[in-house]
Amino acid sequence: MPDRISLETKGVVIHQGATPISQTIHPGEIVGLAGLDGHGQERFLEVLAGLQAPFSGEVLLDKAGRSTAIGGFRKAVANGVAYLPRDRRATGIFPTQSVLDNFAISTVGRDARLGLISFASRRRRYETYREKLSISAPKPTAAITALSGGNQQKVLLARALALEPGVLLLNDPTRGVDVATRHVLYDVFRELAREGMALVILSSEIEEILLLCGRVLVFRENHVAAEMSGETMTTENVIAAMFGRAA
Repeated sequence: MPDRISLETKGVVIHQGATPISQTIHPGEIVGLAGLDGHGQERFLEVLAGLQAPFSGEVLLDKAGRSTAIGGFRKAVANGVAYLPRDRRATGIFPTQSVLDNFAISTVGRDARLGLISFASRRRRYETYREKLSISAPKPTAAITALSGGNQQKVLLARALALEPGVLLLNDPTRGVDVATRHVLYDVFRELAREGMALVILSSEIEEILLLCGRVLVFRENHVAAEMSGETMTTENVIAAMFGRAA
């Protein structure tokens, strides 16, 4: 069971002159990010992951009452944050490597025994996540490129979950995957939240956000133009906020 971690932004400015963003994402919460392309939601997610530095403000992780500032991607990962990129081909998979190597590349140290890699341990960890995510692969040693796009995405998610994070940041996680894979991923995300993980999901599909998330932050011109939850979280309201109109 991963640690229960809260993710907080204090006065985070993602673009010069933009309004500061102060938010807290709690354990067990799924928060959606929406907006027109280029309006800041992706940059905000990358700031949360430590991949981009904010113009000002800070991102804090709270674990067991102790706060830690994210000072970069490595520090974020070390403190329980996992990030799933949008473009799996360009920034996710290692196309010349096997399914097993793609899965294990972020957690090599966990397979070491007396200074040597235990391939049996690596295989067992992979099998755990293969079953959990219903990964369809001919064999672990098969090339990652032999898998469908949806199964490649599942391998990347398995890699992220193998870090045992308390916070999972997802950049358009169902982009380009088939309907069956999409629903498997939805079930996994909901189960992770039930177990106490905090999830932030950027999606280009409003319906997906409404289906999965307890609240949504709508970005316009690099700041949060609207925050919605409950009955106010409708397609019409999200679209209106994206275009700077009153619902």
